[in-house]
Amino acid sequence: MSILIFLLILSLLVLVHEFGHFIAAKKNGVLVEEFGIGFPPRLFGIKIKETVYSLNLIPLGGFVKLYGEEYDKIYQKSKIKNQKLKNKAFINKNPWQRIMIIIAGVIGNFLLGWFLIAYLFTQGVPVPLNKVLIEKVEKNTPAYFAGLKKGDFIYALEFNQKKFPINSASDLITLTKKYAGKKLTLFVERKAKKITINIIPRKNPPKNQGPLGVIITSYEIKKYSFYQAPYFGLIHSLTITKKIISELVKTLIQLITFKKPDVSVAGPIGIAYFTQEALKFGKNAVLELMALLSLNLAIVNLLPFPALDGGRLFFVFYELITKKPFNKKLEKYLNLFGFIFLITLAILVSINDIIKIYR
Repeated sequence: MSILIFLLILSLLVLVHEFGHFIAAKKNGVLVEEFGIGFPPRLFGIKIKETVYSLNLIPLGGFVKLYGEEYDKIYQKSKIKNQKLKNKAFINKNPWQRIMIIIAGVIGNFLLGWFLIAYLFTQGVPVPLNKVLIEKVEKNTPAYFAGLKKGDFIYALEFNQKKFPINSASDLITLTKKYAGKKLTLFVERKAKKITINIIPRKNPPKNQGPLGVIITSYEIKKYSFYQAPYFGLIHSLTITKKIISELVKTLIQLITFKKPDVSVAGPIGIAYFTQEALKFGKNAVLELMALLSLNLAIVNLLPFPALDGGRLFFVFYELITKKPFNKKLEKYLNLFGFIFLITLAILVSINDIIKIYR
């Protein structure tokens, strides 16, 4: 089941990306020769107007075939005898039109990530409290005898006239362990009223119980309305995107300088494993993973590397700056090299994923 869901997620992410290219190409008057679901060999196809819509055997996304995208075949404009057809060739569009078509896939992935995050915001998301909420008080524990109750908020702790703010669960856990066996004062908010409670944390609590004997959290679940969710979802999507860019740049610098990256890299097998883990937490966890993957795919595709959208953008920007097209034969071989490199990298990362999962 997890493999099927992973393939479905991967296919949807790629299809959204390719659909972005498809829409932008159509809007800019480029002939779309084929829009394929899955990868060849083709199972069947139907031609509507000038485009073939096909269903293919390998269920790993899809593709868009634009007329005039394969430069080496029709680069010499004189070979295109039909003027109308010549005007529909990708290479004959002005640079700004080509840029729009290229980045449309990236925009599609960002929009999908934003849509999913906005939906999740309507279902409820954990929001930091900057204090600790007591979810349960165990019987016959220091918290029980001191009078702490479910729903209490702990926002500070005092020992020996020194006051410590409690902003997270880890703050409370660390301090109660540190001062176990000693008298503490907890500053508590109960139904909008502030009270103090004296308590002595245990030094050796039973298994699965802390010094106080409470179950706590430093988050609350907040739901946004359908009209609030798009705005806050956009803010969160931009924040995640900024973080992805920051970590990606840092990782690339570490690789170039032969330093061990601070983050681990996962390939298809690793992502399939994460999908299996997300399934344990339900539908929303899977959708959250999908949103993160979509935003990651958008950013990675913008890298200025051959065979990626960012590499294609580089060639167009070269033309804009120099006023002449990039050498088409060289571009063809660079894209081929980039494709081989990316496939090789995916295989190596997948081998590493298998080793990590096995261990």
